[in-house]
Amino acid sequence: MIIAIDGPAASGKGTLARKLAAHYGLPHLDTGLIYRVVAKAMLERGHRLDNVNEAVAIAKALDPSSFDEPALKRHGVGEAASRVSAIPQVRAAVLAFQREFGRAKAGAVLDGRDIGTVIFPDAEVKIFVTASVEARARRRAAELAAAGEAVDLAGITQDIRARDARDSARAIAPLKAAPDAHLLDTTHLDIDAAFRAALDIVEAVRAGRKRG
Repeated sequence: MIIAIDGPAASGKGTLARKLAAHYGLPHLDTGLIYRVVAKAMLERGHRLDNVNEAVAIAKALDPSSFDEPALKRHGVGEAASRVSAIPQVRAAVLAFQREFGRAKAGAVLDGRDIGTVIFPDAEVKIFVTASVEARARRRAAELAAAGEAVDLAGITQDIRARDARDSARAIAPLKAAPDAHLLDTTHLDIDAAFRAALDIVEAVRAGRKRG
């Protein structure tokens, strides 16, 4: 069973994906981390984020075992990742990696922005997680504060709006819900309620497949 979870930044999709993966005993891949790894390396090496050759070279040398998630979750890295992920050649370089991961025998849970539309359009379960910009900004601010980073809520809100526009307007794999995705608005849900809602979606799909 492949569960594809998509949605904009700070919508809660990553937390839901991890909890669903643990519940069903499936491997989990946060595909956004892949682009954050590339972006972080570009920043550290002093490369321009639009340097296609360098970005592709880094993407082709990915080693998931070396992912430092706390460092990759920093706000500046996320903003850079949004720009790097818009490079068609970079997306092509990581496409095979993502599909190989998801096609493991038992299946997998993957979260990102184009899982249900591009990476696994045939996924058994597709969930598009969303929330208001204000709710997402507050969540991101709380994450940054917990990590000891300075918090500028107005700036975070502005960045999220800009990122939404950039991710939705890009020519390759824009952020959008697949036609057959189940929408899950987490604006007014805590993580437990959101997880129960996501679990209900998965179980309803599974029940429907069994009846079919």
